[in-house]
Amino acid sequence: MKLKILTKEGTEKGTQDLPSQFSETVRIDIIKRAVLSLKSIRRQKYGADPRAGMKVAADLSKRRRKYRGMYGHGISRTPRKIMSRRGTQFNWEGALAPNTVGGRRAHPPKAEREWEQKINKKERRKAIRSALAATLNKKLVTERGHVVPDNYPFVLESGLEALDKTKQVISVLKKLGFENELKRSSKKTIRAGRGKLRGRKYKKTIGPLIVISKECKLEKAAKNIPGVDIVKVNALNAELLAPGAAAGRATLYTQTALEKMEKDKLFM
Repeated sequence: MKLKILTKEGTEKGTQDLPSQFSETVRIDIIKRAVLSLKSIRRQKYGADPRAGMKVAADLSKRRRKYRGMYGHGISRTPRKIMSRRGTQFNWEGALAPNTVGGRRAHPPKAEREWEQKINKKERRKAIRSALAATLNKKLVTERGHVVPDNYPFVLESGLEALDKTKQVISVLKKLGFENELKRSSKKTIRAGRGKLRGRKYKKTIGPLIVISKECKLEKAAKNIPGVDIVKVNALNAELLAPGAAAGRATLYTQTALEKMEKDKLFM
């Protein structure tokens, strides 16, 4: 498969053959497994205090003729704490057991639980190849919500990696036909729920992804554009290519990035 090469001005420069990695069948199920595996690694462990609901003296005897025992009072053997007493008569309240107010939970979340979902190396690589193929499928890209130009997909000339100003990168993206996409990805909405109180008040829209061959000035220049992500070709993963396990992110590859992918046989 061949794609057109576009310059910084948006004019056609020639064509480029795509590496064999892009010929993979789009498998949404495998992409989802790879994305969930990556997200599970970042999941923070949590758990209750091991002594939660058990910080009370409710160890009453159930034996016959035992002082302060509950035997012979015609009550169930639920653990109880003593609230008050008068001689040998006691006023109890249920405690400690899961069926009592303020008692422990039957099966609380445990901090030692392992959340990471494993995935085979071959399956992970296949997921990346599948997600790469999905980025060239214009139907999947538009269904995902991206606003792309009519001539999408295409390849960017290598000179783009030399850009060192954010306004230059924005200008190039507009010339390539991504003006409406940049407007779409600059919007942010207020999150519903408790997340507002936990340092993530706003939800941001995912915009286009730019894939480069190596560390360059463009990496820093494009970093501050809302919604736009930039990544080196050897650091690609399923989540960058299919955020939220939704395949078909609008992605722009530079010539040298594709050449490096083919030369180093990445994700094969």
